[in-house]
Amino acid sequence: MPKFFVTTNQIEGNTIIIQNEDVNHIKNVLRAKIDDTIDICDCMTSKNYICKIEQIKEKDIYCHIVDEIESHVEPHIQVSIFQGLPKADKMELVIQKSVELGVYDITPVEMKRCVVKLNEKDKLKKIQRWQKISEGAAKQSGRDRIPTIHPVINIHTLCENIEEYDLVLVAYENEKVHTLKQELKKVKNDNHKEMKIAIVIGPEGGIDKEEIAKFEEYHAKIITLGNRILRTETVALNMLSVIMYELEMD
Repeated sequence: MPKFFVTTNQIEGNTIIIQNEDVNHIKNVLRAKIDDTIDICDCMTSKNYICKIEQIKEKDIYCHIVDEIESHVEPHIQVSIFQGLPKADKMELVIQKSVELGVYDITPVEMKRCVVKLNEKDKLKKIQRWQKISEGAAKQSGRDRIPTIHPVINIHTLCENIEEYDLVLVAYENEKVHTLKQELKKVKNDNHKEMKIAIVIGPEGGIDKEEIAKFEEYHAKIITLGNRILRTETVALNMLSVIMYELEMD
């Protein structure tokens, strides 16, 4: 059974009130009954509870907290993805799988070679849909928080935020020397448990030379992922998997 998320204001003493679309899912998809147990997480505090269903109403489900459980599913390091806007449903795939792999948050980025051009109305709709995908993936994979999908930004804004991170890795197909493995090796013996790492990924056409120069100006690490050219939707999953393995699986 997937985990369900609530906010702190849905918890009243030992009672948790489930609302919104989760009510329909529990009633009509899972067909849960009174006295069935479900896992609930307060997404604001990351506290996890085993709860027993007490009342099922039309718009609310009341659950009694049976036990608070300790969870260790969230990574110690925070990995943020800055994804150049891809075409079609590729962004949805990046979000879904990255959330499953432990990403902290994701920010879509408008880059010079992006084919997709979104107006402000479309951006808002996309972010709302992408946030729902993040929530669904977080529930299914048992996360203790729902990774935020931030509003679309441009390269200038991204560079202004680079200093917030301990390590910024830019995947670039024309880089031949510096590798992801080398950069992770440099930080592995440091106190990487508290690290904030940013991954920058270009759209289908890659990252433009002028953008690479700007990233270098802001001291980002330009890296190669090997001799093969990966699709944009594959890069995030490749890098995130390697980073989690190298820095999280100790």
